[in-house]
Amino acid sequence: MTHAHRKLLALTSAAILTSALLTACSSDALTTTADGLTVVTVGGGGSVFDTPLMVADQNGYFRKQGLKLKFVTLTASIGPAALQSNSVEFFDSSPTGFVTSHAKGLPQIAVGTDGLGNPLGLVVGEEFARAHHLTEKTPAAQVAKALAGSTGGASSANTRAEAAVFLNAQGVDADKKITWVTLPSPAADKAALKSNKIDWFVTSEPIPLQIQSDGDGVLVADPFKVPAWSAAEAGYGQIVVTRKNYASEHPDIVRKFATAVQQATAYMHEHLKDSNDRTVLKAARKLLKGMPDDVVQRSLRQADWPEDDSMDAAGWKKTLTFLHSLGTLPAGAKVTPEDWTNKYLP
Repeated sequence: MTHAHRKLLALTSAAILTSALLTACSSDALTTTADGLTVVTVGGGGSVFDTPLMVADQNGYFRKQGLKLKFVTLTASIGPAALQSNSVEFFDSSPTGFVTSHAKGLPQIAVGTDGLGNPLGLVVGEEFARAHHLTEKTPAAQVAKALAGSTGGASSANTRAEAAVFLNAQGVDADKKITWVTLPSPAADKAALKSNKIDWFVTSEPIPLQIQSDGDGVLVADPFKVPAWSAAEAGYGQIVVTRKNYASEHPDIVRKFATAVQQATAYMHEHLKDSNDRTVLKAARKLLKGMPDDVVQRSLRQADWPEDDSMDAAGWKKTLTFLHSLGTLPAGAKVTPEDWTNKYLP
C-alpha cells in the first residue's frame, strides 16, 4: 500500500468514525446517563450475528447490568481500528478480523462467543437455474457439477475461498473450472447477478435469501448442504472483543457486558426453536431493515446461538485450521491463550 493510499484510508476511517461515534476524547472516561446507566459503545457489521446485542437491549439484560447500549455499524476493516482508538469499547468481530488484528500486533482480547457457524449462501441467477434445472433442493454434487465452466462473482478473498471449499469438496476445481469476476461488494455481486454478468456468487445471509425472495435468483447451497461451512466443522462464528487494557481497567464493565450478551444468546438458543416467538425477530429487524420476515428467520436459523458463550482451546484450533485452509490470513497469524478468556462470563 502506498503512502497516499494509507493517508486516504486514514482520512476515510476518521471521517466515518467522527460522524458515527460519540465525540468523547476517550472511551476510558466512562459516560453515564441521567438514570445512572453506564454507556457502552459497541461496533458491529450490522449483520445477523449482531442480533444478540439487540436482544440483550430489547429484553433489558443490559439495563439489569447497569449498562446502556450504543450500537454503531462499522465495516470489518474499520472495526478493529475503532476499537483500538478508544472510539468503541467492544466490537462484535468475526474470527478472521480478530486473528488478522493480532497478526498486526493490536492488543485485543476475545471475551465471549455470541454466535456460531458460517451463514453463507450460494445463489445462482434465475436464467442459470432454469438452464441447469437447479432448485433449492438440488443435491450439492449436482449443484457443483452445474457450476463447472460458469462465471462466479467474488467481493472478498474469504467468500471466494469459501466457495472453493464447497466446489473442491465436490470434485470441481475452483481455480481451473470457474471464471472469477472480482467485484467491490455483495451489492455489486447482486447487481451483476441480476444483469447476467455473473452466474452466481457466495456471501453471508440474508442477501442470498433476499435475492431468492425477490425472484432474482435461487439459493442452491447453504450450511445445511455444505457441512464445511457449519459450526461443527468450521468452528467459525462471532466473538465479542475488547482492548486488553480496557478489560484490565474496567473488569466490572466487561463482566456485566459479557453477562448480558450471554443471556441474549441463551434466549435465542431456546426461543428460535419456537416459530411463534416474535422477540428475536423484532430484535433482528433493527439490523436487517427492509428484509421480509421469512428471510430474517431463515437467516437466524443458519447460525447456532450458544447457551454458554465460553471458548476453549479445541474450538480455537478448529477455527484456525479452517481459516488457514482458506489461505486468506497473514503469514504466521495465530491466537494464543493470552488472546481470549472466559473469566468475564458468569
